Amino acid sequence: MVLSINARAESWELAAPFSISRGTKSRADVVVVTAMDGGCEGRGECVPYARYGESVTGTLRAIEAFAGACRDGSRETLLDAMPPGAARNAVDCALWDLEARRRGMPVWELAGLAPPEPVVTAYTIVLDEPAAMGAAAGRNAARPLLKIKLGDEPGRDIERLRAVRESAPDARLIVDANEGWTMAGLESVAPAAAELGVELLEQPLPAGADEALAGLDASVPLGADESLAGDIDLAVLAERYQVLNVKLDKTGGLTRALRLVAEARTLGFDIMVGCMVATSLSMAPALLLARDAAFVDLDGPLLLAADRPDGLRYENGRVALPPRGGWGQR
Repeated sequence: MVLSINARAESWELAAPFSISRGTKSRADVVVVTAMDGGCEGRGECVPYARYGESVTGTLRAIEAFAGACRDGSRETLLDAMPPGAARNAVDCALWDLEARRRGMPVWELAGLAPPEPVVTAYTIVLDEPAAMGAAAGRNAARPLLKIKLGDEPGRDIERLRAVRESAPDARLIVDANEGWTMAGLESVAPAAAELGVELLEQPLPAGADEALAGLDASVPLGADESLAGDIDLAVLAERYQVLNVKLDKTGGLTRALRLVAEARTLGFDIMVGCMVATSLSMAPALLLARDAAFVDLDGPLLLAADRPDGLRYENGRVALPPRGGWGQR
């Protein structure tokens, strides 16, 4: 029996402004949930995202309402009681962490998963002028995988891509347009992206206009991010995309994400494990999905001025759980 579920807001300063096609921010606003049962405590973190109509205030209220009505604190109860989104994610991950500590075993054993191993994670080059993006890529050229934020005017986006590739000739590249292009823009950028060795074009069109992608023979695989939200029919997305970007803040937690990944694989999707900009408390549950993912993008803590003391370990372009003491561990 979960005796109490509490939530609080936190704000974490970024190391530098984070710009995408929708705007720029300098802080990561998160909500942290603590689930307590006697001497055991579990934590979870989420990022309320305005793109999906979420706010910190609304998320706190949703969690408070669930906590007041909660009877057994089970994850199945949570799935029925709250819709997909940031609030459910934080509670779900806190309940996983709590159960792991109650039972004295790591979360991956509870979930029937193999222990997480260090995996290559993307590092984000934010949207800026071509020269600035090239310079940022040069500073990070030793990283094995760079994620390039585009979604502006297509001609300028091609300039940005060329500047990045020139500065980081050996890095693998993926691109995220954050819904910023039209179909004409995608058709303009895709051939150049293929020429430059880009391995993925993520969310090129707005989620409400991506039916135009159905049956498209794209020169670079297409990934669904904003289109993969709520209870979307994966069979519909399978006509438009080859890769799904699974983020716990969209699925509403690890419980649903595990099921979604299993369903997606039966439909032939490759999996990308993504994140919002947040601390390691948000990243750690997602790392359980990363073992067999085609792409991992869990660089959120690298974009902060400082992370939590029990955070993930980042080294040589890879991310791993800490040896002990972090989320989901004894």
